[in-house]
Amino acid sequence: MTVSDSDGGSESSDGRRSFRGGGASHGDRGGASHGDRGGASHGRRGGTSDRGGAQPSGRGRATGGARRDSRDIQRGNRGDSRGGGPRRGGEGGFAPRGRDGDRPQRQQPRPEEPDLPDDIEAGELHPTVRRDLLSLDKTNAETVARHLVMAGKLVDEDPRLALAHARAARQRAGRIAVVREAAGITAYHAGEWAEALSELRAARRMAGGPGLLAVMADCERGLGRPERAIELGRSEEAAALSGDEAAELRMVVAGARMDLGQFDQAVVTLQTPDLDASRSGSGAARLFYAYADALVAAGRVEDGLQWFLNSAAADIEGETDAEERVAELTGDDQ
Repeated sequence: MTVSDSDGGSESSDGRRSFRGGGASHGDRGGASHGDRGGASHGRRGGTSDRGGAQPSGRGRATGGARRDSRDIQRGNRGDSRGGGPRRGGEGGFAPRGRDGDRPQRQQPRPEEPDLPDDIEAGELHPTVRRDLLSLDKTNAETVARHLVMAGKLVDEDPRLALAHARAARQRAGRIAVVREAAGITAYHAGEWAEALSELRAARRMAGGPGLLAVMADCERGLGRPERAIELGRSEEAAALSGDEAAELRMVVAGARMDLGQFDQAVVTLQTPDLDASRSGSGAARLFYAYADALVAAGRVEDGLQWFLNSAAADIEGETDAEERVAELTGDDQ
Protein backbone atom coordinates (compact mmCIF):
# COMPACT_ATOMS: atom_id res chain seq x y z
CA MET A 1 0.00 0.00 0.00
CA THR A 2 1.47 3.31 -1.00
CA VAL A 3 0.47 6.78 -0.09
CA SER A 4 -1.23 7.30 -3.41
CA ASP A 5 -4.01 4.74 -2.97
CA SER A 6 -6.47 4.44 -5.79
CA ASP A 7 -9.39 5.41 -3.60
CA GLY A 8 -8.04 8.93 -3.48
CA GLY A 9 -7.74 9.12 0.26
CA SER A 10 -10.42 9.45 2.89
CA GLU A 11 -12.19 12.69 3.57
CA SER A 12 -13.45 13.47 7.05
CA SER A 13 -16.70 15.25 7.79
CA ASP A 14 -14.95 18.57 8.24
CA GLY A 15 -13.15 18.29 4.93
CA ARG A 16 -9.77 17.18 6.20
CA ARG A 17 -7.92 14.57 4.22
CA SER A 18 -6.15 11.41 5.21
CA PHE A 19 -2.41 11.69 4.91
CA ARG A 20 -1.61 8.14 3.98
CA GLY A 21 1.62 6.58 5.10
CA GLY A 22 3.34 3.67 3.51
CA GLY A 23 2.61 0.03 3.86
CA ALA A 24 3.17 -0.30 7.57
CA SER A 25 0.99 -2.71 9.47
CA HIS A 26 -1.08 -2.24 12.58
CA GLY A 27 1.93 -2.93 14.73
CA ASP A 28 2.64 -1.38 18.06
CA ARG A 29 3.58 2.25 18.16
CA GLY A 30 6.95 1.93 19.77
CA GLY A 31 6.59 4.86 22.10
CA ALA A 32 6.69 4.77 25.86
CA SER A 33 5.70 1.42 27.28
CA HIS A 34 3.15 1.96 29.98
CA GLY A 35 2.63 -1.46 31.37
CA ASP A 36 0.17 -4.28 30.94
CA ARG A 37 -3.20 -3.26 29.54
CA GLY A 38 -2.51 0.10 31.03
CA GLY A 39 -2.87 2.32 28.06
CA ALA A 40 0.15 2.09 25.83
CA SER A 41 0.52 -1.62 26.19
CA HIS A 42 2.61 -2.17 23.12
CA GLY A 43 2.96 -5.87 23.54
CA ARG A 44 -0.80 -6.51 23.65
CA ARG A 45 -3.32 -5.56 21.05
CA GLY A 46 -6.16 -4.67 23.30
CA GLY A 47 -4.23 -3.11 26.12
CA THR A 48 -5.90 -0.18 27.72
CA SER A 49 -6.86 0.66 31.19
CA ASP A 50 -4.80 -1.28 33.70
CA ARG A 51 -8.17 -1.38 35.45
CA GLY A 52 -7.91 2.21 36.39
CA GLY A 53 -4.41 3.45 35.83
CA ALA A 54 -4.63 3.90 32.11
CA GLN A 55 -1.95 5.65 30.19
CA PRO A 56 -2.52 6.62 26.60
CA SER A 57 -2.79 3.64 24.33
CA GLY A 58 -1.39 5.61 21.46
CA ARG A 59 -2.82 3.71 18.55
CA GLY A 60 -6.03 3.42 20.51
CA ARG A 61 -6.74 -0.27 20.61
CA ALA A 62 -9.25 0.50 23.33
CA THR A 63 -10.00 3.07 26.01
CA GLY A 64 -8.09 6.27 25.94
CA GLY A 65 -6.09 5.93 22.77
CA ALA A 66 -6.84 7.79 19.58
CA ARG A 67 -6.48 5.29 16.78
CA ARG A 68 -3.98 6.13 14.08
CA ASP A 69 -2.74 3.49 11.68
CA SER A 70 -0.40 3.72 8.72
CA ARG A 71 -3.30 4.73 6.46
CA ASP A 72 -4.64 7.47 8.68
CA ILE A 73 -1.99 8.58 11.10
CA GLN A 74 -1.24 12.01 9.75
CA ARG A 75 -4.33 13.87 8.64
CA GLY A 76 -3.54 17.13 6.93
CA ASN A 77 -5.70 20.20 7.34
CA ARG A 78 -5.94 22.25 4.20
CA GLY A 79 -4.72 25.37 5.92
CA ASP A 80 -3.74 28.58 4.20
CA SER A 81 -0.34 27.54 2.95
CA ARG A 82 0.11 30.43 0.55
CA GLY A 83 3.04 31.66 2.58
CA GLY A 84 4.64 28.24 2.42
CA GLY A 85 7.79 27.36 4.23
CA PRO A 86 10.90 29.48 4.25
CA ARG A 87 12.67 29.09 0.94
CA ARG A 88 16.14 27.82 1.64
CA GLY A 89 19.19 27.84 -0.55
CA GLY A 90 22.05 25.44 -0.30
CA GLU A 91 23.27 24.33 3.08
CA GLY A 92 25.34 27.02 4.74
CA GLY A 93 24.52 29.74 2.23
CA PHE A 94 25.22 33.43 2.87
CA ALA A 95 22.89 36.10 4.18
CA PRO A 96 22.68 39.45 2.36
CA ARG A 97 25.19 42.14 3.25
CA GLY A 98 23.92 44.41 6.04
CA ARG A 99 23.23 48.11 5.62
CA ASP A 100 26.39 49.02 7.49
CA GLY A 101 28.59 47.02 5.19
CA ASP A 102 29.18 44.27 7.71
CA ARG A 103 30.47 41.02 6.40
CA PRO A 104 27.78 38.52 5.45
CA GLN A 105 27.16 35.95 8.13
CA ARG A 106 27.10 32.29 7.29
CA GLN A 107 23.67 30.76 7.86
CA GLN A 108 23.32 27.92 10.31
CA PRO A 109 23.20 24.65 8.38
CA ARG A 110 20.03 22.63 8.61
CA PRO A 111 20.28 19.82 11.17
CA GLU A 112 21.44 16.52 9.74
CA GLU A 113 18.59 14.68 8.06
CA PRO A 114 18.02 10.94 7.80
CA ASP A 115 18.91 9.36 4.49
CA LEU A 116 16.21 9.01 1.87
CA PRO A 117 16.37 5.71 -0.04
CA ASP A 118 16.60 6.16 -3.81
CA ASP A 119 13.39 4.23 -4.38
CA ILE A 120 11.27 6.61 -2.27
CA GLU A 121 9.41 8.95 -4.61
CA ALA A 122 7.46 12.11 -3.88
CA GLY A 123 4.69 10.76 -6.10
CA GLU A 124 3.80 8.24 -3.40
CA LEU A 125 2.40 11.06 -1.29
CA HIS A 126 -1.30 11.64 -1.76
CA PRO A 127 -1.91 14.31 -4.44
CA THR A 128 -4.02 16.50 -2.18
CA VAL A 129 -1.21 16.65 0.35
CA ARG A 130 1.37 17.34 -2.34
CA ARG A 131 -0.68 20.31 -3.48
CA ASP A 132 -0.17 21.88 -0.07
CA LEU A 133 3.57 21.86 -0.79
CA LEU A 134 3.32 23.89 -4.02
CA SER A 135 4.34 27.08 -2.23
CA LEU A 136 7.82 25.60 -1.75
CA ASP A 137 10.47 25.61 -4.44
CA LYS A 138 10.35 22.44 -6.49
CA THR A 139 13.46 20.78 -5.09
CA ASN A 140 12.49 21.44 -1.49
CA ALA A 141 8.90 20.31 -2.07
CA GLU A 142 10.21 17.04 -3.52
CA THR A 143 12.43 16.42 -0.49
CA VAL A 144 9.67 17.29 1.98
CA ALA A 145 7.28 14.93 0.22
CA ARG A 146 9.80 12.09 0.31
CA HIS A 147 10.43 12.61 4.03
CA LEU A 148 6.67 12.49 4.67
CA VAL A 149 6.40 9.28 2.65
CA MET A 150 9.17 7.73 4.74
CA ALA A 151 7.51 8.87 7.97
CA GLY A 152 4.32 7.12 6.94
CA LYS A 153 6.09 3.93 5.90
CA LEU A 154 8.14 3.66 9.09
CA VAL A 155 5.72 4.88 11.75
CA ASP A 156 4.69 1.39 12.90
CA GLU A 157 7.95 -0.51 12.54
CA ASP A 158 10.42 2.19 13.57
CA PRO A 159 8.62 5.25 15.01
CA ARG A 160 11.86 6.93 16.10
CA LEU A 161 13.25 6.93 12.58
CA ALA A 162 9.82 7.96 11.27
CA LEU A 163 9.96 10.92 13.62
CA ALA A 164 13.40 11.88 12.32
CA HIS A 165 11.94 12.07 8.81
CA ALA A 166 8.93 14.05 10.01
CA ARG A 167 11.21 16.49 11.81
CA ALA A 168 13.24 16.91 8.63
CA ALA A 169 10.07 17.74 6.72
CA ARG A 170 9.04 20.22 9.41
CA GLN A 171 12.46 21.88 9.36
CA ARG A 172 12.09 22.45 5.62
CA ALA A 173 8.40 23.40 5.56
CA GLY A 174 7.40 24.49 9.04
CA ARG A 175 4.85 27.03 7.82
CA ILE A 176 2.63 24.43 6.15
CA ALA A 177 -0.13 23.01 8.30
CA VAL A 178 -0.13 19.53 6.81
CA VAL A 179 3.58 19.16 7.56
CA ARG A 180 3.15 20.27 11.17
CA GLU A 181 0.25 17.87 11.60
CA ALA A 182 2.27 15.03 10.11
CA ALA A 183 5.09 15.82 12.53
CA GLY A 184 2.62 15.86 15.41
CA ILE A 185 1.08 12.50 14.61
CA THR A 186 4.47 10.89 14.09
CA ALA A 187 5.70 12.28 17.41
CA TYR A 188 2.57 10.85 19.01
CA HIS A 189 3.36 7.39 17.66
CA ALA A 190 6.89 7.74 19.01
CA GLY A 191 5.58 8.58 22.47
CA GLU A 192 6.84 12.18 22.36
CA TRP A 193 3.70 13.61 23.90
CA ALA A 194 4.84 17.21 24.43
CA GLU A 195 6.26 17.53 20.93
CA ALA A 196 3.16 15.96 19.42
CA LEU A 197 0.87 18.33 21.27
CA SER A 198 2.92 21.36 20.26
CA GLU A 199 2.90 20.38 16.59
CA LEU A 200 -0.81 19.60 16.51
CA ARG A 201 -1.63 22.91 18.18
CA ALA A 202 0.46 24.70 15.58
CA ALA A 203 -1.31 22.88 12.76
CA ARG A 204 -4.69 23.79 14.20
CA ARG A 205 -3.72 27.47 14.47
CA MET A 206 -2.61 27.48 10.86
CA ALA A 207 -5.49 25.57 9.33
CA GLY A 208 -8.41 26.23 11.66
CA GLY A 209 -11.00 23.63 12.57
CA PRO A 210 -10.95 21.26 15.53
CA GLY A 211 -7.72 19.56 14.59
CA LEU A 212 -7.07 16.07 15.93
CA LEU A 213 -8.73 16.54 19.30
CA ALA A 214 -8.62 12.88 20.27
CA VAL A 215 -4.88 12.69 19.66
CA MET A 216 -4.31 15.95 21.49
CA ALA A 217 -6.34 14.73 24.44
CA ASP A 218 -4.39 11.47 24.51
CA CYS A 219 -1.16 13.49 24.56
CA GLU A 220 -2.46 15.32 27.63
CA ARG A 221 -2.94 11.95 29.27
CA GLY A 222 0.57 10.93 28.32
CA LEU A 223 1.84 14.08 30.02
CA GLY A 224 -0.03 13.11 33.19
CA ARG A 225 -2.80 15.66 32.72
CA PRO A 226 -6.04 13.68 32.38
CA GLU A 227 -8.06 16.68 33.57
CA ARG A 228 -7.00 18.58 30.46
CA ALA A 229 -8.02 15.65 28.28
CA ILE A 230 -11.48 15.82 29.84
CA GLU A 231 -11.61 19.58 29.24
CA LEU A 232 -10.90 19.02 25.55
CA GLY A 233 -13.77 16.55 25.50
CA ARG A 234 -16.07 19.30 26.77
CA SER A 235 -14.92 21.95 24.30
CA GLU A 236 -17.02 23.55 21.60
CA GLU A 237 -14.83 21.89 18.97
CA ALA A 238 -15.57 18.50 20.52
CA ALA A 239 -19.30 19.14 20.38
CA ALA A 240 -19.00 19.68 16.64
CA LEU A 241 -17.44 16.27 16.02
CA SER A 242 -19.45 13.32 14.76
CA GLY A 243 -18.95 9.74 13.69
CA ASP A 244 -15.60 8.08 14.24
CA GLU A 245 -13.92 11.29 15.37
CA ALA A 246 -16.45 11.77 18.15
CA ALA A 247 -16.13 8.12 19.17
CA GLU A 248 -12.33 8.37 19.31
CA LEU A 249 -12.52 11.38 21.60
CA ARG A 250 -15.07 9.69 23.87
CA MET A 251 -12.72 6.73 24.28
CA VAL A 252 -9.85 9.01 25.20
CA VAL A 253 -12.00 10.92 27.70
CA ALA A 254 -13.18 7.64 29.22
CA GLY A 255 -9.54 6.61 29.58
CA ALA A 256 -8.80 9.92 31.30
CA ARG A 257 -11.67 9.27 33.70
CA MET A 258 -10.14 5.90 34.50
CA ASP A 259 -6.76 7.54 35.05
CA LEU A 260 -8.49 9.50 37.81
CA GLY A 261 -10.23 6.43 39.23
CA GLN A 262 -13.63 7.70 38.02
CA PHE A 263 -14.80 4.35 36.70
CA ASP A 264 -18.54 4.97 36.79
CA GLN A 265 -18.07 8.23 34.90
CA ALA A 266 -15.99 6.38 32.31
CA VAL A 267 -18.87 3.96 31.79
CA VAL A 268 -21.34 6.80 31.32
CA THR A 269 -19.01 8.58 28.89
CA LEU A 270 -19.18 5.60 26.53
CA GLN A 271 -22.93 5.03 26.74
CA THR A 272 -24.10 6.22 23.33
CA PRO A 273 -26.28 4.74 20.58
CA ASP A 274 -23.05 3.42 19.04
CA LEU A 275 -23.12 0.66 21.67
CA ASP A 276 -25.08 -1.59 19.33
CA ALA A 277 -23.99 -5.20 19.67
CA SER A 278 -25.08 -5.94 16.09
CA ARG A 279 -22.30 -3.72 14.74
CA SER A 280 -19.00 -5.14 13.55
CA GLY A 281 -15.66 -3.84 12.37
CA SER A 282 -12.67 -2.14 13.92
CA GLY A 283 -14.42 0.90 15.35
CA ALA A 284 -17.18 -1.14 16.94
CA ALA A 285 -14.76 -3.71 18.37
CA ARG A 286 -12.63 -1.05 19.99
CA LEU A 287 -15.60 0.83 21.40
CA PHE A 288 -17.10 -2.36 22.85
CA TYR A 289 -13.71 -3.26 24.32
CA ALA A 290 -13.37 0.14 25.93
CA TYR A 291 -16.85 -0.11 27.39
CA ALA A 292 -16.19 -3.62 28.70
CA ASP A 293 -12.95 -2.49 30.29
CA ALA A 294 -14.69 0.39 32.02
CA LEU A 295 -17.47 -1.88 33.26
CA VAL A 296 -15.01 -4.35 34.77
CA ALA A 297 -13.08 -1.50 36.41
CA ALA A 298 -16.37 -0.25 37.88
CA GLY A 299 -17.03 -3.68 39.40
CA ARG A 300 -19.67 -4.75 36.87
CA VAL A 301 -17.80 -7.85 35.81
CA GLU A 302 -20.70 -9.80 34.28
CA ASP A 303 -21.71 -6.85 32.12
CA GLY A 304 -18.09 -6.34 31.17
CA LEU A 305 -17.75 -9.98 30.17
CA GLN A 306 -20.70 -9.67 27.83
CA TRP A 307 -19.22 -6.63 26.12
CA PHE A 308 -15.86 -8.32 25.77
CA LEU A 309 -17.75 -11.10 23.98
CA ASN A 310 -19.42 -8.49 21.79
CA SER A 311 -16.02 -6.97 21.06
CA ALA A 312 -14.56 -10.33 20.10
CA ALA A 313 -17.50 -10.98 17.77
CA ALA A 314 -17.12 -7.56 16.14
CA ASP A 315 -13.33 -7.77 15.84
CA ILE A 316 -13.03 -9.00 12.28
CA GLU A 317 -9.43 -7.87 11.90
CA GLY A 318 -8.21 -9.21 15.25
CA GLU A 319 -7.14 -5.83 16.61
CA THR A 320 -8.04 -6.41 20.25
CA ASP A 321 -7.28 -9.08 22.82
CA ALA A 322 -10.97 -9.35 23.74
CA GLU A 323 -10.92 -13.15 23.54
CA GLU A 324 -8.03 -13.26 26.00
CA ARG A 325 -9.91 -10.99 28.38
CA VAL A 326 -12.94 -13.29 28.18
CA ALA A 327 -10.78 -16.28 28.99
CA GLU A 328 -9.21 -14.41 31.88
CA LEU A 329 -12.56 -13.38 33.35
CA THR A 330 -14.09 -16.84 33.00
CA GLY A 331 -11.01 -18.66 34.29
CA ASP A 332 -10.48 -20.50 31.02
CA ASP A 333 -6.92 -19.21 30.78
CA GLN A 334 -5.80 -21.36 33.69
